[in-house]
Amino acid sequence: MMFNIAIKQEDYLTYILKDLETNSRLEIVPEKGGIITDWTIQGQKILYLDQERFKNPQLSVRGGIPILFPICGNLPDNIFHYQEKEYILKQHGFARDLPWQVIRQSTDDSANLVLSLTSNPETLKVYPFEFELKFTYKLAGNKLIIEQLYTNKSKEKMPFSVGFHPYFFCGDKSQLILEIPATEYYNKNANKTYPFNGKLDYSLPEIDIAFTKIDSNKASFIDGKRNLKIDITYSDLFSTLVFWTLKDKDFVCIEPWSAPRNALNTGEQLNYLDKEENYQASIVIEVIKD
Repeated sequence: MMFNIAIKQEDYLTYILKDLETNSRLEIVPEKGGIITDWTIQGQKILYLDQERFKNPQLSVRGGIPILFPICGNLPDNIFHYQEKEYILKQHGFARDLPWQVIRQSTDDSANLVLSLTSNPETLKVYPFEFELKFTYKLAGNKLIIEQLYTNKSKEKMPFSVGFHPYFFCGDKSQLILEIPATEYYNKNANKTYPFNGKLDYSLPEIDIAFTKIDSNKASFIDGKRNLKIDITYSDLFSTLVFWTLKDKDFVCIEPWSAPRNALNTGEQLNYLDKEENYQASIVIEVIKD
């Protein structure tokens, strides 16, 4: 059999998806935000994970591929205004903190796991909409496919944004080549837009920038030290790419977001679903070895 799914119990119940032919291995922890925590291909690390933060429930996870929903980034004072009421929504929303349910698994044409998250009394206190998310994680060869289905279960129109926050392992940023389909980026700390020519200054303590005018459905980077290229292809839902890194950490984040920071309040590039309406989207991450 080419594909395999196993389970291990450590700090959390973890599902291990494998493509035995290419020796590709993916770990998913449904109960901790449906997060992908690890991906290796022939023993080579694709993702970064801070294990100490991961084991501490008081800290946000720094690593793997956290899910951002129903907001990306933060809101001013964490406040979401809706119909003359104020709701407190933390940075990146709640999907990354809640347990997801495993509803299906298969090893037919890929190792794939289907997870779901539905609204509950706690989510309704901070985001007054009933919803269902179904994500299918598929591992096949050097590709990870994340298929998404968003459903509005409310009686009224539901605004939402969604994103992914992959932490790619990168041991030497001086040999990093970015291929981002944009010619400018917005730096929120400086509140300014700058031209982009593919180069960034990795000697800075932190880089946190947003490419809000992207002209292609694919972004890539080359890790020159390891002769790896990683392609990230995303469907039209994703209109913003955020790049984030810290000087002394071995990761770079290239994050597809459906809308920029604070879109739930500003409406900028915000998506809406009518009652019982569905929306499908996908992200494909492919590792190409030279």
